[in-house]
Amino acid sequence: MRENLHRFLRAARGAGVHVSPAESIDAMRAVATVGFADRMVLRDSLLLTLAKSEDEKKALGACFDLFFAHADPTRQEADDEAQQDATQNEAQAAPQSARDGVDQTNAELGPLAQMLLARNTADISAAIANASSAVGLSDIRYFTQRGLFSSRMLEAMGIQRLRDDLDALTESNPAQAERLQGALDGLRDTVRDTVAQALALYGREEAENLRHEILRNAQLSRIEPRQVAAMRALIRQIARRLRERYSKPRKRQRRGHLDVRRTIRRNAAWGSVPFLTAWKRRHRDRPKIVALCDVSGSVARVSDFFLLLIHSLHDVVSDVRSFAFSGHLIEVSEILEQKSAEEAMAEIMDKVGFGSSDYGSSLVDFEKQFMASVTPQTTVIMLGDARSNNLDPRADILKRISERAKRVVWLNPEGRMTWGWGDSEMPRYQTFCNVVRPCATAQQLERAVSDIVSAYQ
Repeated sequence: MRENLHRFLRAARGAGVHVSPAESIDAMRAVATVGFADRMVLRDSLLLTLAKSEDEKKALGACFDLFFAHADPTRQEADDEAQQDATQNEAQAAPQSARDGVDQTNAELGPLAQMLLARNTADISAAIANASSAVGLSDIRYFTQRGLFSSRMLEAMGIQRLRDDLDALTESNPAQAERLQGALDGLRDTVRDTVAQALALYGREEAENLRHEILRNAQLSRIEPRQVAAMRALIRQIARRLRERYSKPRKRQRRGHLDVRRTIRRNAAWGSVPFLTAWKRRHRDRPKIVALCDVSGSVARVSDFFLLLIHSLHDVVSDVRSFAFSGHLIEVSEILEQKSAEEAMAEIMDKVGFGSSDYGSSLVDFEKQFMASVTPQTTVIMLGDARSNNLDPRADILKRISERAKRVVWLNPEGRMTWGWGDSEMPRYQTFCNVVRPCATAQQLERAVSDIVSAYQ
């Protein structure tokens, strides 16, 4: 029971259900009380002890149905009895000499061949379960391992002896050999189904991690329409990690580090026994970020993900002002704070998105209306490809922003090899930036934003 429950908990984690050690103990206690006899009671018990949301209930319920999917034991026993009765009737209808020959032949066969010829479903199911445990089927992770585990299970069940028995029967009793061959084909299908079921249970987490890793390194500008939803979910995971990592200051950071010299001097009267402690506190600037995001047509596909991550910065850093521009610039801080990510992005793109980019005009708008938001504690983030359609880039305004700000970080969705080609003004802007990074993938975007926020920790 405990081994089966451990495998189920592993499958549940692969299905996206967060199961803590305490919850695992609660589930084991519940199962020990209700037992495995009534599957509906068992299912409800596990849902009550493990699931913490409606999504987890659905995922856990589907995992339970798949994990415990097998024929009804009562019906299976009835089918076995019916098959055995039919086999006995056939044997009784045959002549005594033929029956003696068949019995002698079956006695010479291996256990697996006898089991298949007797059509004993319960014994076959038990043999498959034992073979699954013997080869460690719960360790399957990738679909490419299906053939390997199927072969190992058949070998553990005695497939080699069965082949020898089949060759012998082909010469001595062709009719029985044909029956055994049909039973063997059915056994192969059953083993393949068992392996496929195990892959669906235990390989889901690795497959999901592999898909996420591929998606993390995919070019944001080349994401296919069918991958947009998955990429948005990945960006939300990145935002959640940033929020968990940086939203709550650590106790040691609040308290500071032990100042050994001052502690010794303060406790000189007690023989330097440190009754009183002194702490070094390093001053840290309050995080303040100003983000300017290009939402023009050339980077429209990437802007969606940029805006989604900027939306998450409002949960990580208390003082964030966000702006979006193409031909002109507007502030979008209230939109990002008050509306959901999808609604905010749709409204922003409707107001200024998909236009022809004019960095010079947008920087003029920022200098006239919002330059006072830049202080010596401000990190200015520019998100864009720096392509201004051969218009005046107004790099002088970026220079003045750089002189006022703590630092200027430019995240460009294009690779370094394209900077300076065509209408790209990146080399000119780069002169006035403290950090310039290609940011073409979700992984690069996460690293860049993480470095920006961690500078204030």
